[in-house]
Amino acid sequence: MRHKNLQQFIKVIDSAGELSRISAEVDPRLELAEIADRVSKANGPALLFENVNGSSFPLLINAFGSYRRMRLALMCDSFDDIAQRIEAQMKIRPPRGLREKIGMLFTLKEMADIIPKKVRKAACQQRVFDTTGPLLDMLPILTCWPLDGGPFITLPLVITKDPDSGIQNLGMYRMHKYDNATTGMHWQYNKDGNRHFDKYKTRGQRMEVAVALGGSPLVTYAATAPLPPDIDELMFAGFIGSSPIEIVKARTVDLFVPAESDFVIEGYVDPNEERIEGPFGDHTGFYSPADTYPIFHVTCITCRDDAIYPSTIVGKPPMEDCYMAKATERIFLPMLKMLVPELVDMELPMEGVFHNCALVSIDKKFPGQAKKVINALWGLGQMASTKYILVFDRDVDLRDSSTVVWKLLNNVDPKRDLIISEGPLDALDHSAPYPNFGGKMGVDATRKTRDEGMGRPWPDEISMSEDIKEMVTRRWKEYGL
Repeated sequence: MRHKNLQQFIKVIDSAGELSRISAEVDPRLELAEIADRVSKANGPALLFENVNGSSFPLLINAFGSYRRMRLALMCDSFDDIAQRIEAQMKIRPPRGLREKIGMLFTLKEMADIIPKKVRKAACQQRVFDTTGPLLDMLPILTCWPLDGGPFITLPLVITKDPDSGIQNLGMYRMHKYDNATTGMHWQYNKDGNRHFDKYKTRGQRMEVAVALGGSPLVTYAATAPLPPDIDELMFAGFIGSSPIEIVKARTVDLFVPAESDFVIEGYVDPNEERIEGPFGDHTGFYSPADTYPIFHVTCITCRDDAIYPSTIVGKPPMEDCYMAKATERIFLPMLKMLVPELVDMELPMEGVFHNCALVSIDKKFPGQAKKVINALWGLGQMASTKYILVFDRDVDLRDSSTVVWKLLNNVDPKRDLIISEGPLDALDHSAPYPNFGGKMGVDATRKTRDEGMGRPWPDEISMSEDIKEMVTRRWKEYGL
């Protein structure tokens, strides 16, 4: 299961029977996306397209599109294994706040094993392309859906640097290709890339940017992880893999990039330039509208000799991004439990595309505790944009959708058990009356007490006595059923 780059990961999933190679020529405009969408919806394998029209580079898609491939990508038998490692580290010295909770992972004895390691020569710089020839035009960038504004780089690892602290950030923001040397930069209002950009904009300075594609799946995953500001995603990737991520100085910008990347696109964003970006068929299953975003100018592209272009498509769930998000759900649960101690479990349904709905179960001890949990979660990082939070008792299996709906429809009195609020929402929520802001709802689906306004006894749940169940089990063959 060990791998440090995309080529090694491909060998791992190929040997596991999780890869299909496609030698037929395929068009990157819509055709390839339709193939990938059908395979993804059928819970099919990763796809390696070896002959993409208009490009000499192979394209890999749906690499993370199953629970098994996500476990292989993160080199674990279970996502809970990583969560337990995090929880064990956190218990060594209880931290005070969320930033310290995650930051302390990188101040304990594993520190020396996970700090990114600088190297002078790297595979990602074996080939260099400058502005005198093809740049973005040589990549098999996909147009995914008919109404998309154009081709989009969909799996980019965008590297920026805080001008005050010098700390780099790694985030994943789609990039609308305009021409051979420019793209849109779709960092949303609450993302670290935009936070850095605002500082450069205030100073009236260009911001240098590097975009890595491919490389270690650990790094790709880390770019999507909900880490607090100034927590190094490369260190988090090193923590998961128990070994440091190698980095190298970029060729034309003052940034360090993952050395095992397949491609590195270097350039800058000018704070005085904006352009319409989008529309884009998004992971909500709807098109996100066109809007103005900064322009990224490419100054150089470097790549490996054996570079493979990684891509993904998003749309109506379930799709590849859903499995990445499910890994995050499990891995980051211990951190939420440290902040909300009564939290027992959490489930983010794929249909809610992870920012629209959270199901949680709690160890309820006092009246109003469910509502306390709802408000606490709305105050935490990316959970702040969750539109619906539904709270259940600890004995409810949140992955049993039939039981969840049964409890929800039978345990809730709308007048008593709903919290209607408003606040920040995900930028992709098209139902909100305004961008990034709208209504939210919390639902208390736990058993109620008299102190919570229950004017009569809460009924017992129907269950057969244990002795009868044991007897029927023992005599089952006698019944001839």
